[in-house]
Amino acid sequence: MPRLHAGSSGFAYASWKPVFYPQKLAAAKFLGHYASRLNAVEINYTFRRLPSAATLEKWVASTPDGFVFAVKANMRITHILKLKNAEQSTELFLKMIDPLRTSRRLGPILFQLAPTFKRDDEVLENYLKLLPGDLRYAFEFRHASWLADPVYEILGRSNVSLCLAESEKLEIPKVITADFVYSRLRKADYTKEMMAAIEGQTREQLAAGRDVFAFFKHEEDPHGALYAEDLLARF
Repeated sequence: MPRLHAGSSGFAYASWKPVFYPQKLAAAKFLGHYASRLNAVEINYTFRRLPSAATLEKWVASTPDGFVFAVKANMRITHILKLKNAEQSTELFLKMIDPLRTSRRLGPILFQLAPTFKRDDEVLENYLKLLPGDLRYAFEFRHASWLADPVYEILGRSNVSLCLAESEKLEIPKVITADFVYSRLRKADYTKEMMAAIEGQTREQLAAGRDVFAFFKHEEDPHGALYAEDLLARF
């Protein structure tokens, strides 16, 4: 049965006290509290450094069955190598996050490309061939040249999701290229009407048999987490 996974980009924010986290809650218990209210989190940590097995095991131990971690691909893959000659770096990255996979807690892997990385269909197609077929992947393009039908077709052939990311610089079309949807909801504030629209779009995708992953932007306050909680409460 298709499922909605909703959360925030990150969870380790003391500034979320006391609205989301209790005032006296220790930082070591943030994730457990977060996972009692939301069922997914997007992890940016993996973009800058490779996590230790001990860290991932703590994350798994702090969360219930069914909770998932969507992880951002390491910057060496997306920003330094720009998907070229990235076999070893990809293999290492996948090895380092394997504790999430083996515990069935791994959500989609998000490849957020650099804004300066222009469209190259051959590079994209060749890179997708490196990725194991039993995992889910989403690509966030931040250069307008990638927003083209041939790119969507490449993603679709590999069941890779076009990341539906809100941006002040780009208007990402709501093109569905996989059997799941990955949305990054970046606005600082959402009106009741905007939340109702997100609910409607989510219901449409679930009815079509697609899992939905929706992550709200984190700020210095807990609004993103609260919007995610609001969305989950509607289903």
